[in-house]
Amino acid sequence: MFWHNFRYFIKSGFKSGNLMFWMILFPIILGIFFKIAFSDIYNNLTSTEPIPTAIVETEENEIFRSVIDALNDSEDKFLNAEFTDENTALKLLKNGEIDGIIYSGEKISLTVAENGIEETMLKEFIEQYNLREKIITDVITKDPMNAEKVISELSEEREIIEETPVTHGNTNNFDSYFYNLIAMSSLYGSYMGINISTKNQANLSTLGARKNCSPVPKGISLTAALCGSFFIEFICSVICVTFIAFVLKIDFGNRLPLVYLAAILGGFTGVSFGFFMGSIGNMKENTKNGLSTGIIMTLCYLSGLMLGDMKPIIAEKAPWFNSINPAAVISDSIYCLNVYDDLDRYFTKIITMIITILVFSALGIIMTRRKRYASL
Repeated sequence: MFWHNFRYFIKSGFKSGNLMFWMILFPIILGIFFKIAFSDIYNNLTSTEPIPTAIVETEENEIFRSVIDALNDSEDKFLNAEFTDENTALKLLKNGEIDGIIYSGEKISLTVAENGIEETMLKEFIEQYNLREKIITDVITKDPMNAEKVISELSEEREIIEETPVTHGNTNNFDSYFYNLIAMSSLYGSYMGINISTKNQANLSTLGARKNCSPVPKGISLTAALCGSFFIEFICSVICVTFIAFVLKIDFGNRLPLVYLAAILGGFTGVSFGFFMGSIGNMKENTKNGLSTGIIMTLCYLSGLMLGDMKPIIAEKAPWFNSINPAAVISDSIYCLNVYDDLDRYFTKIITMIITILVFSALGIIMTRRKRYASL
């Protein structure tokens, strides 16, 4: 009887258009919108483009001109410099076509219209050039024998700070929205859990009344339905992660199998949560589904699905909440894979999900089995 009930629940689950929409189609549609909204934003924020600059020569300065020519010809261009007259340069600056005007003469100076990152970089460049020019001039005047050595040392690029990356994983902050999307999709498995509970309670559905009259033990019926819902959620989680990873091209690093594991266990968490919730009270299935949706969306909001900075805010104000919020636990498990080299934090989240699944499933079975009816 177990296998009969197991197969029946799987067939009825995949035939439910409402369940398939919320668990497969809706996350895919939302993921596409996320991809469109966040497309190339991270690359644009982190890329460094040559700074458009006008060079106005008030006096002839061959040394500075040669420096500018060398910068323009280099592969990693720092400046996109153009020699022009002052009136044209001022017009370009006013129209926002350049970020600054460098006046070349006996003294090198800079004029900018705003105080942004590009303008700060230009200012630093001019300061460094003037400093090195003064050092070389003083050495040539006071100690010409060491001039060649000083010029050689100033020309070398010295790394006084060793760059040590905090993580070798994906640091794109916008991808956290996709981690939370997986968490939301997983928690939508609660609809199946609620369906199991209501379809096994005689006072909530006619199918429940027939099942309670059946000679099949309720424990077998519930276990088969739970296993069937876990199987359906397994398929939905694999589809969701596969679409996000291979169609939307979201970088999950080199630990994709563990991402699948986190999403699958997250789906089981959603099913068990819905099963427990469905076993409470005498509300109809649609009412419980509506209540479940409200709870899921609240948990996802607090984990950063709608506002990326929400999770750090919660971590500051109530750090314990992210440890018990299922949406945060699921998304954090994927985040840990992409950021941390070790798997300690990841397995902590996995163990948390396993405990949650066992507790909610056990409570749901206990509360559903203990119900008795005077008449059917």
